[in-house]
Amino acid sequence: MPEAAPRFRLMGLEPSPYTMKVQSLLKYKNIPFDWMSRNLRAEKEFQRHAKVQLIPLLFFPNGETMQDSTPILERLEADYPEPSIHPHDRALWFLSCLFEEFGDEWCNKLMFFQRWFYPADAKATGERLARERFSGEWWSAIARPVAARLMVRRMVPRLVYSGGNETNIPQLKASFENLAALLEVHFQTRPYLLGRRPCFGDFGLWCNLYQAWTDPTARAFLETNAPKLVAYIKRMLDPSSEGEFESIEALKPTLAPILSQEMASRFLPWMVANQRAFNAGQAETRLEMNGHTFQQKTFKYQAVTLDELRRKFAEVSGDSVLVDLLAETGCLPFIMASPE
Repeated sequence: MPEAAPRFRLMGLEPSPYTMKVQSLLKYKNIPFDWMSRNLRAEKEFQRHAKVQLIPLLFFPNGETMQDSTPILERLEADYPEPSIHPHDRALWFLSCLFEEFGDEWCNKLMFFQRWFYPADAKATGERLARERFSGEWWSAIARPVAARLMVRRMVPRLVYSGGNETNIPQLKASFENLAALLEVHFQTRPYLLGRRPCFGDFGLWCNLYQAWTDPTARAFLETNAPKLVAYIKRMLDPSSEGEFESIEALKPTLAPILSQEMASRFLPWMVANQRAFNAGQAETRLEMNGHTFQQKTFKYQAVTLDELRRKFAEVSGDSVLVDLLAETGCLPFIMASPE
C-alpha cells in the first residue's frame, strides 16, 4: 500500500485565537491538515521546531514550519490562491488589511482582559487549558484542578501586557460593547465583513471575537445583544464563499462608524503612540483616548506592523474613494503619518 502524501499539521490549542485563525483559513481553502494539540505528549516536537514559545506552529508538507499567523495567512494565500481572501479592488484590499491588523492587535485586548479579569472567565479558561495540556494522560483528572489554578495565577498578572490594567479596563469594556453593537448592524445584511465571502480582515477580526464568545461573560453579552454577530462568529468556524465582495459605497453606511468610533478613536491612536514611545526608547506608552488616559507597556512588534500598514496604504493612496473614506472617518492622519 503506497505511503500517504505528507499533509499540513497545525499544532496549537483551541483557546488560542491565532491557532483558530489559521485553522479557519485552512478550512476555507480546503487545505487538508491534521490537528495537533500542544499537550504534554507533543511538547518535545514543539520545542524542536518552535523559534518562539508561541502558538500556532504550522508544519508544511515539505517540513518547513511557521508560527506568526499573519505571515502564515499571506503564505497560504500565495501558495493556494483560490478561493482568494484578497479583493481585486485595491481599496477594499487595504480595508481588509486594516481590519486584520485591528483584529490582531486591538480585539485581542478586548478579549484578553475579559478572559483573565473576571474570575468566572479566568477559572473557565484555566480549566480548558489544563484539560488540553494533559489530554491523553491517565493521571490528567488528578492534575487538572491544580494546573488550572496555576494557569490562572500565571496569566492574570499578564493582563498588564495587553493593557488590561485598572486605568484601561473601563475603556476596553466600552470598546468591546460598542464594537459588538456596530458589527451587529453591519452583519444585518451580509455574512462577512466585506460582503458575501471572507477576506483577510475577517480572519483577524474573527479569531479574538470567537475566543470572547467561548468565555462565559462575553458570551452572555453577545448572545443577548448581538445575535447577528454571534451567527458570524459561528459561520467563520468553517467559512465558505456565498458570493462576491461589495463596493466601498455599499459598505460605507455600516463600515464607516466602525472606522470612526473604533479605529480612529482607539486603535490607531494607540498604534501611533506605541510607535512613538518605542522610537523614543520609552518603556510605557501613554495617550489620551476619548478624554481618558490609556497606558500600557510599549511593544516593538506593533511598531513594526504599523510601518507595514502604512506601506500597504502607500500602494493605494491614489484611490480617491478610499482616501475620502479614511479622511471622513478620521483614520487618514494616523495611516499617513511618518514614523518619528
